[in-house]
Amino acid sequence: MSDNELGAFLRARREALSPAQAGLPAGTRRRTPGLRRTELAMLAGISVEYLARLEQGRDRNPSAQVLGALSDALRLPLDARIHLRRLQKIEHHQHLCSAAPVPAREVRSTVRALVDRLGETPASVSNMLGEIVAYSDGFARLAGPVGLLDGDPPSMPRFVLTDPRAREVYPDWDRVADQQVAGLYLGVTGSDPAMAELARELTVTAGAAFSDRVADAGLLPERSGVERLVHPEAGELRLAYEVLDLETDGQQLVVRLPADEASSAALDRLVGRRPGTLRAVGG
Repeated sequence: MSDNELGAFLRARREALSPAQAGLPAGTRRRTPGLRRTELAMLAGISVEYLARLEQGRDRNPSAQVLGALSDALRLPLDARIHLRRLQKIEHHQHLCSAAPVPAREVRSTVRALVDRLGETPASVSNMLGEIVAYSDGFARLAGPVGLLDGDPPSMPRFVLTDPRAREVYPDWDRVADQQVAGLYLGVTGSDPAMAELARELTVTAGAAFSDRVADAGLLPERSGVERLVHPEAGELRLAYEVLDLETDGQQLVVRLPADEASSAALDRLVGRRPGTLRAVGG
């Protein structure tokens, strides 16, 4: 992780926002990706000099009002705003809790009962390090044959970034890898011992596939979407996923549903249910 996470995040989000998205004319001869500092400073109502100090790490304690103005100007979604506030607290050595968070590897009984009730629907619970701590029968049928459950504990980031099989399993591997690193970056920071240890591990085992993405501090995880997965028995599947935060435990429940009729039929065959049971999203 960078020793200037707040500044790196602000700069990355500035460079990721186009003038059109910010409501500005594109102009000509733009050598800077995204917005110029002058443009963001104008939109946020702060000086260019102050924005430069924030991005360069020479000022690490912006006020809540400044963070709010920058968040508005950068069109940040809620989870990114929360992350920005967390970074500001850490830069000023004010942690959100008295002790560093511990990755929860136990699942509350009610959450486990919910996952069990989902049965043949592919669903999993992961902690802040991306370790899979609970899953449905449907997820086992989906993930087991591709190798995702081989780890102890199974880990999405480790599988996606270090297992050669992952590039065959996910045709859109780059996008999936982006999302895994984005989830780690947004969920915790370099000041968390467990995250720091995982980051050191992946820097060695995954190399540039991890470190280059960590350097892109502007990555943000998607809370829903569609991903392609190639299964040895079911073939290529298009799965719509939804990420639900379990705030109390720092865990996430991810539910996957077929995104089209072909995937619906293939998943039904895979889990041994009658055709049409796992209906496609919107079907």
